Amino acid sequence: MLRARSRLRLFVVQMMVLSLFMTLFARLWYLQVVGAETYQAAAEENAVRAVEISAPRGLIVDSQGRPLVANRTSWVITVDRFLLDRLERPARRAAMARLADTLGLPADELERRTRLCGEPGAAEPPICWNGSQYAPVPVADDVSQSLAASILEQSEDYPGVTAEARKVRAYPSPYGINAAHLLGYVSPVTEDELDAAEESGDNALSPLSNVGRSGLEDSYDSYLRGVAGVREVSVDSMGRVLGEYGVTGPQPGDTLVTTIDAKVQSVVERELESTILKTRKVVDPVTGRKYEADSGSVVVMDATTGRLVAMASYPSYDPDVWSGGITQGDLERLYSQRSGTPLLSRATQGQFAPGSTFKPFVAAGALTTKRYSQSTRLDCSSYFQVGDRAFKNYESGAYGYIDFPTALQVSCNTFFYRLGYGLWVATGADADDVNTPDPLVDMAEAFGFGETTGVDLPGEATGRIADRRWKLSYWKANKDYYCKLGKEKGDDFVHVFAREFCIDGYAYRAGDAVNFSIGQGDTIITPLQLATAYAALSNGGTLWKPRIGKAIVSPSGEVIKKIRPQRASTVPVPKKILRYIDTALIGTTRTGTSAWRFVDFPLDRVRIRSKTGSAEVYGKQSTSWLASYNEQYVVVMMVSQGGTGSGTSGPSVRRIWESLYGIRGEKVHIDEAVQPGAHPPTELPVFHRDGQITAPVLRRR
Repeated sequence: MLRARSRLRLFVVQMMVLSLFMTLFARLWYLQVVGAETYQAAAEENAVRAVEISAPRGLIVDSQGRPLVANRTSWVITVDRFLLDRLERPARRAAMARLADTLGLPADELERRTRLCGEPGAAEPPICWNGSQYAPVPVADDVSQSLAASILEQSEDYPGVTAEARKVRAYPSPYGINAAHLLGYVSPVTEDELDAAEESGDNALSPLSNVGRSGLEDSYDSYLRGVAGVREVSVDSMGRVLGEYGVTGPQPGDTLVTTIDAKVQSVVERELESTILKTRKVVDPVTGRKYEADSGSVVVMDATTGRLVAMASYPSYDPDVWSGGITQGDLERLYSQRSGTPLLSRATQGQFAPGSTFKPFVAAGALTTKRYSQSTRLDCSSYFQVGDRAFKNYESGAYGYIDFPTALQVSCNTFFYRLGYGLWVATGADADDVNTPDPLVDMAEAFGFGETTGVDLPGEATGRIADRRWKLSYWKANKDYYCKLGKEKGDDFVHVFAREFCIDGYAYRAGDAVNFSIGQGDTIITPLQLATAYAALSNGGTLWKPRIGKAIVSPSGEVIKKIRPQRASTVPVPKKILRYIDTALIGTTRTGTSAWRFVDFPLDRVRIRSKTGSAEVYGKQSTSWLASYNEQYVVVMMVSQGGTGSGTSGPSVRRIWESLYGIRGEKVHIDEAVQPGAHPPTELPVFHRDGQITAPVLRRR
């Protein structure tokens, strides 16, 4: 009996265990087979997502450590298109309408802002979102912190929407400087750039990265960019954060130390704008109307190294316009010709006829031939006849037979016409042979004209040397157009020129040679090219590649890289000829065409050489040039459609020199110079552990 009961109990226990296992197996089968899709979807609703933390870009500072570009915090509202697309259409519309009302935007405008560049209805680049399609799209920048907090606190009402604090570029503007063309701007990384970075193994680029698009921001982007951080969070299907797993902090970008001095830059920008605004009130005696003075530029360079101390272009723009996203109206204005195309840097991208500032290099070319020497004297007549055309003097009168120094000092055109014509004849006077040697063209190219200077800024123009080969290529490219124009009726200059050009516009005639000798005709240069060439006259023949970057410094203050001056070449001119031309240009400031602008200036202590230029341009008013230098600095000023060189640019160029040396009246006060010691610092700013940056420690010279 007892044994029977024991068996019964054992059987019951066995059946219970068996039932338990059958239940477990049935449940497991249901989870893995029947309910697999349901539970997989539920699991996906609670996922771990990696949220990128954008890295602050590095600072850009001047040679004294003053911040030129920094960062500020901006609250940004973003929309996650991936999460929004998972909502039912009514829920999505309701969410977008609620957000549009909160931001004070029309619903269609908010919708437009969520579209990627190239999608139907999207704004034009760079206003549209050109970043990764997988990254949240910013739809509102620089919103108030209270509005951002409201959206974060009511996340259930704003599915797929979040607010975050981001670092955007700020411009401290020490001494009120602008420097937009030097500094440049940034915009979000594009998907193509992300793909290219992934292929090349560049881990620094991420969907939230901002990339330099112009200026120093572009040239030194890889250093300034930094590396983004990551925060891992658990989110539900609506994008709501449920918890945080861990954070890898971002690595800030490196600091770029530049050769620019904010004090000098301030003086240069002020003088350039003042000159242009004053010139617009002056009547041009040639055209009888006020000068257009539509644009201008100033370059201040260290002649001993090629480093740029200041560089300004007019018109300019507010660099802050790009921070937090640019509007369509601002973008159109930056590219508008009516506004003067302010996005164009006249110093590196503007191309202008050099006029008489070209003459020292023509003199160097002529003096290195056997045909001319320092004892040469040519007639400075009132005009020079070439065929049926009389080429006249512009800035000077008739001086009779004069030498090279006097010709440079009084800027005698006919003296240089004779040089150009004489060499054209001496080399064969063959208008059709493109292979005819030309020592004046060769010398211009040796001084860097016709090619980029190599400055560490993007988009530099090459200028143009209008030699025989250029004329032939231009004729081939434009022959059909001019031949068609020439067939039209008309005896005006344009139609007559078109007929002549159609026949043999490739021919390099005597008129081309004499025009080239005074920097006229089709030859064009940039102000930076001219400054670089005059620096070679100053330093004894070294052509430097202009540099703005001086060093790269880590966020901790460690110097990562020093950017050394870089020689481009040495000009093929004997030292005695360079000294000869240099001495002649001292006379230009003392007794020549710029002397009346330097009356009572202490030239015995600050020995400025100079050359004026007034370049004639068909259909426009003359371009004003004044190039000047001493043993330390080069100062070049250009005003498009601004009149004569000394008349327009002279006063401001003098004031720039006075600021460089602390000159008041006829006395030099080096301790009042805008750059300490009246020379660019050789040392770097001091980076302290607490993050402060102070001026370099001066070394006595």
